[in-house]
Amino acid sequence: MTKKLLFVLVTFFSTVCLMAVQKLVFLLWYNELSASASWSELCKVVGYGLQLDFTIAGYITAFPLLIMLLSLWLPISDHAWRRILKGYFATISLLVAAIFAVDIALYEHWGFRLDGTILMYLSDPKEAMTNIDWRLGVRQTLFWAATAVVMIGCYRPVIRMFVGNRLGWQPALLGTLATILLIGLDFVAIRGGLGTSVANVSKVYFSATSFLNHAATNPVFSFLASIGDNEDFASKYPFFSETECAERFKSLRGNVPQAQPPEQVLRTKRPNIVVVILESFARTIMDVEVNGEAVMPNLQRLKSEGKGIWFENFFANSFRTDRGEVAILSGFPAQIGTSIMKLPNKSRNLPSIARSLGREGYDTHFYYGGDLNFTDQASYMYATGWQQLTWQKDLRFDIPPADWGYDDRLMCDFFAEEVITRSTSSDKPFLAGLLTLSSHVPFDVPYKRLNDRMLNAFAFTDDCIGRMIERLKNSPAWENLLVVLVADHGYPYPATLAYNEPLRHRIPMLWLGGAIDRPRIVEEYASQIDLCATLLGQMGIAHNDFDYSKDIFAPTPPRKFAYYTFEEGFGVVDATGEAIWDAKGNRIIRETAPELLNIGRTMLQRTFRDMAER
Repeated sequence: MTKKLLFVLVTFFSTVCLMAVQKLVFLLWYNELSASASWSELCKVVGYGLQLDFTIAGYITAFPLLIMLLSLWLPISDHAWRRILKGYFATISLLVAAIFAVDIALYEHWGFRLDGTILMYLSDPKEAMTNIDWRLGVRQTLFWAATAVVMIGCYRPVIRMFVGNRLGWQPALLGTLATILLIGLDFVAIRGGLGTSVANVSKVYFSATSFLNHAATNPVFSFLASIGDNEDFASKYPFFSETECAERFKSLRGNVPQAQPPEQVLRTKRPNIVVVILESFARTIMDVEVNGEAVMPNLQRLKSEGKGIWFENFFANSFRTDRGEVAILSGFPAQIGTSIMKLPNKSRNLPSIARSLGREGYDTHFYYGGDLNFTDQASYMYATGWQQLTWQKDLRFDIPPADWGYDDRLMCDFFAEEVITRSTSSDKPFLAGLLTLSSHVPFDVPYKRLNDRMLNAFAFTDDCIGRMIERLKNSPAWENLLVVLVADHGYPYPATLAYNEPLRHRIPMLWLGGAIDRPRIVEEYASQIDLCATLLGQMGIAHNDFDYSKDIFAPTPPRKFAYYTFEEGFGVVDATGEAIWDAKGNRIIRETAPELLNIGRTMLQRTFRDMAER
């Protein structure tokens, strides 16, 4: 029985070693790109990459585990079992080697690890072959064969370790229990651990240098994980012909040249910028009172003081954090039924505030008390210009983390200190982002002001934000600081509020800081996607890459409206009315302003066409 268990363990760790060696081969193959990396970074490529290597090793070990279990009970000879294993490992070796050979050749041209994109080209083999140089084909075929031979050779002694003799019923029963335990451990490896985030490419991203992140990525995982994402986005929601859709979008796009510059509301073109993304901060919760007392007294106070810029008619683009973050930081509309953040091969091509400001000499740093591997956030952040990420794995506090990570009090205090230190220790301007998390289910917070558990959690985050703002106000950092407080999405409160209602998506946005020159209340309708153009416009920075983002302070056109999606449709709202459309039922839910329906249709069709082209 011991030999059977040892066989499974050696299979798993041999596979991990083979996957790690492939990373070294990749680094040597692209030595011109890896030459500038330090030894520490090269070690991190292998170290961080082990997380996905464990996942692939878990998949490959699943069949040997099954063979081990069957061999405990079935009277089949060692020779027969080993023949089955030889066939299995030969097949695995050929497939893994093929993926690696194709991946290492295409990276030079594509700039990303192999994914489901290749299947679109293989759907027309004749056309695909015409684009392959025969010398490249011969070279990679030889590389594939050599890799497969090496892998088969490595697995051969592992197969010889297998002992297939049948055991008595008592040892077999104990062996079955041991195998079930190993199956559980194997499942943990496949899942990517016991944390909230499952295995995804973000788990191996550790650097602001894309090549190092790509080198750490397991190409087999990258390919298999993206197969289901290879969706035909271009054919979705064909409301108009491509020509008509493009023509309609011209009047909506946010990056059209303006006859007049936007109204200036900042006193400086290069402020230090803080963007705080508030988890689930809905206007319906912000405006509610319990026994005559506001749930969010600090946000209400900051709004009413009249020293900032309050956006009265501001809306979230979606109902999920991953989609809200992309809308806020990249000016890209949320989608129905999918999330571009979870598609790294597409999200890396998005524009972003971080990348635009990085080109202007800004340092960019994002903070989160939870796990940025969740929904591929780390992959998106690094790929779109955030130079540094600090999250749960990097933090050490005396208080243990809650379900989603370190609570907002710890993070807001830490973040304020980071902002103050950075503003006084460096002459370089900076962009710092923070995503809060305490106002999220299960609403477990170290605070007790309201009896309602959910409202109390929002009150806690509001208290943390109020303390943080006061600390920043009383520091030298405040004079040249712009603080943007904006929610990632709304919340279904009250419970009777329908998921598709505009009010469900209405959220606060408030600008604060010493960099503000003209405090005001902004009545124009806008949404998260408009933040990028509005902020960059104030700084005199071009925002041509942000097709959907409208400068709120620019004279019209384009038309000012808020567009949002929910899981089954879209909504559009402006000063004239609203339109809500149900995609599943292909029906109009509400239409008080007829032209808004076609605006929503244009935005939805254009978004999916854009995704197909990225």
